[in-house]
Amino acid sequence: MFRVKKLLGRTLGLRDYNAQSSETYAMIKALKQLTELSMPKTKAII
Repeated sequence: MFRVKKLLGRTLGLRDYNAQSSETYAMIKALKQLTELSMPKTKAII
């Protein structure tokens, strides 16, 4: 979690509520991409 906060910032930088929600969605998308990179690629063995 420390690395996520270090990369994405500890607080929201924008003042407008709509802008803050957009900023939050952008952080979530970046977090999902970081998580996806660390997942191993698996294949089904038939």
